[in-house]
Amino acid sequence: MKNLDPILREARRAGVPQDQIVRFLSAGYIPQPKQLEFHARARLCDRPNGPSRVGYGGTRGQAKSHAELAQAVIDDMQRFDGLKFLYLRKIQKKALESFDDLRRRVLRFVPHEYKNSILTLPNGSSMVMGGFRSEGEIDSYIGLQYDGIVTEDATTLTELKHNAIMGALRTSREDWRVRMYESANPGQVGHAWFRKMYYDPWKCGEETHTRFVHTKKGDNKFINPEYDEYLDGLTGWLRRAWRDGDFEISAGQFFTPWDEKVHVCPTSAIPPDWQVWCSMDYGFNHPTVVYLLALDRKGDIHVVEEHWERMWLPKQHAIAIKHMLERNGVPLSRVQTFEASPDAFAKRGEEEGSVAERYEKEGIHLTPANTDRISGAAELLARLGSPEAGISPSLHVFDRCVRLIGCIPEMLHDPHRPEDVLKVNMDADTGEGGDDPYESLRYGIMAATKRPDGTMPNFLSDYRGV
Repeated sequence: MKNLDPILREARRAGVPQDQIVRFLSAGYIPQPKQLEFHARARLCDRPNGPSRVGYGGTRGQAKSHAELAQAVIDDMQRFDGLKFLYLRKIQKKALESFDDLRRRVLRFVPHEYKNSILTLPNGSSMVMGGFRSEGEIDSYIGLQYDGIVTEDATTLTELKHNAIMGALRTSREDWRVRMYESANPGQVGHAWFRKMYYDPWKCGEETHTRFVHTKKGDNKFINPEYDEYLDGLTGWLRRAWRDGDFEISAGQFFTPWDEKVHVCPTSAIPPDWQVWCSMDYGFNHPTVVYLLALDRKGDIHVVEEHWERMWLPKQHAIAIKHMLERNGVPLSRVQTFEASPDAFAKRGEEEGSVAERYEKEGIHLTPANTDRISGAAELLARLGSPEAGISPSLHVFDRCVRLIGCIPEMLHDPHRPEDVLKVNMDADTGEGGDDPYESLRYGIMAATKRPDGTMPNFLSDYRGV
């Protein structure tokens, strides 16, 4: 390596210990100035009264993942024998290839074995590569024990799941203090908790158990020009979030009042005096999602049960829907309206007719739903209540509606229309994700909106459900 003086001076300025920078340079990893700030803060975790969590966030493409992997493997895991780390990331298409490319670049001169998603060093230290497609898979790590955890794109996790995975951060060693390294970009479902945990204490100069390093455009001098041009071409919310690394944006999770502990309740029977109805977001390649809803005497909505399937014909769905109603003691004649998305009414040829017509043959009469996206999002937001304002929720989701429970906290602001929810498609390979549960719920909620005089509607008195 030629002329190490500038690097060593920058390392001293950042507070990086000599043995740490020597270890990095020996491994062929040359940290940039902002990465050196992260590494220096990571070493503070060694101190008895030091931090236990280090956040690293801001502009996209600033080599945050490089620094996290280098810190955990090149520094921590080589300094202490037998450490066990978890590297957690949300995986998308070709994610395994992407991580393998990262590993090869960062650890190209570090002796290690990588097999079955476990990276092992000669001294017995290891790192488990914990990818997840949906938040439900996070539960497989709960109850395990790790000396350190690295989360890439931490804002893809809701606060509930992030807190759950933090429970796996514990050790019985006396020579090591547990620690968590977390990288993130502004926005996404975890924007609010990440900002509260890392950014706000850093900005206010009140850091105690955390440290934060804020990245800006230009911190990674090796970024390709095309990606730089892409960032420069962004506008509005995306520009502030992805180009400027601005954690003070109000974007991110749309339904911020959502709290599983508050809004999710145990499954129970539907009282006979409650009004009941159904909603449907129709799909074939995309799932068809149906909810059974009930309105109590106070005007609160209860989401009783969900039906979710893809690649099914209307006849198959109709059978499953009727079984769902039977399980809840609801005859089809009691269902006061069955709100459905507009595509269910689209004609598909003279002989085939519409999807709604095919459901009609099965005894289920579909009604076009109110598709006002802005009003629907606002109504759901209002029904979630506001603890700060002393407003109790008027929406209650039964605990068996697992896809809806996972979907609501993942809904984000549309950067081009902040008062609307961003459209999200499911993963075409797995069928997971997407906004279909939210869309179906929105149709159902809009069927029960209040009249101008504040009274609740009686739905359709002439409903032809039989």
